[in-house]
Amino acid sequence: MGLTIGVDIGGTKVAAGVVDEEGRILETSKVPTPDTPEGVVDAIADAVREASAEHKVEAVGIGAPGYVDDKRATVLFTPNLSWRHEPLKDKVEQRIDLPVVIENDANAAAWGEYKFGVGTGHEDVVCITIGTGLGGGAIIGGRLHRGRFGVAGEFGHIRMVPDGLLCGCGNQGCWEQYASGSALLRYARQRAAATPENAEILLGLGDGTPEGIVGKHISEAARQGDAVAIDSFRELARWAGAGLADLASLFDPGAFIVGGGVSDEGELVLDPIRKSYRRWLVGSAWRPHAEVLAAQLGGKAGLVGVADLARQG
Repeated sequence: MGLTIGVDIGGTKVAAGVVDEEGRILETSKVPTPDTPEGVVDAIADAVREASAEHKVEAVGIGAPGYVDDKRATVLFTPNLSWRHEPLKDKVEQRIDLPVVIENDANAAAWGEYKFGVGTGHEDVVCITIGTGLGGGAIIGGRLHRGRFGVAGEFGHIRMVPDGLLCGCGNQGCWEQYASGSALLRYARQRAAATPENAEILLGLGDGTPEGIVGKHISEAARQGDAVAIDSFRELARWAGAGLADLASLFDPGAFIVGGGVSDEGELVLDPIRKSYRRWLVGSAWRPHAEVLAAQLGGKAGLVGVADLARQG
């Protein structure tokens, strides 16, 4: 199969890209994300038509947030778009007259990194994306692991702390409550409130109050040596590495790939993640350690990955 289109559904925009067999994006289009489920379907169709106007496209892949069924046709559940058993494949195919494949967006990003990014050369890879929440995907033996019902890889909702912090999913103690951009913000605000003398740079980047701290302030303050900002990143990394150690017991991958916005901080977060992973890995002193790598494709991983999955049908 030749050219395919990958679609990434974001909170503010729906992006579509024409992708060739080497993972190169040849054409892109973006339309605003509507605030109704049916409007999102129309926006997907509009973005696909615009991107494919000058290209012969053979299939479309859509990266959807939430649970996607085993047939890659129905979005079973996604909180932000209020989709419940949404027959997205059928609805989009009716509008664009092309075959459509639906995949969870984190799974799509994992496949993109495995096929065209830093995961190239590994047959067993586990990816995590640390953004506002925590998502992920696993490639085992060169195949995307989807599970019996299609909803494997929801690593962010592994319960790390029994009766811990309440998660948006309704459970308590989920991993993403301790290793995510939201967790990082909570750590920084709590520490700045407790020891403001150690957070002068961080507080100065906002309005002087812990409540005025936002994500970009933590990154900038850490680069300037702010003790609270650096310590907040280390706390996130401690939890992230501990989770990777658990995933190593489940999957035994050759590499972990860390993506998402938090990973943009590079070694500031990756080095302590590696240390925490080695600290909590069972039998760490006597077994091989998977590499912990920074994602390479950035925000385009999901679009490129789901376009390739559409190529496979």
